[in-house]
Amino acid sequence: MSVLVVLLLMWAVTYPMRYLGLSLGNVQLPPFWLNFLKFVPVSVFSVLVVPDVLGSPEWPRRLPAALLAGLLIWRSRNLGLGIVGGVATYWLARVVGL
Repeated sequence: MSVLVVLLLMWAVTYPMRYLGLSLGNVQLPPFWLNFLKFVPVSVFSVLVVPDVLGSPEWPRRLPAALLAGLLIWRSRNLGLGIVGGVATYWLARVVGL
């Protein structure tokens, strides 16, 4: 199967779903669903981050860095500060020997 055929098949599968999601922009959802959807980004983020932090052999270094980064982002509402603080904590843990 050629690369072009694979790309066209991937487009045929994903495009209708994206179009459907974007075309629902004028629909008014009930308050229950609006409140429910507020938690989706946090859930997706935790599903991506937790296995990478705790499933790694160097989790003793990654866990404090992830916790500090999360705390900084939560308190300051500044993503850049959280990233810099988390990376700095990770490298400090490496230098200390954790």
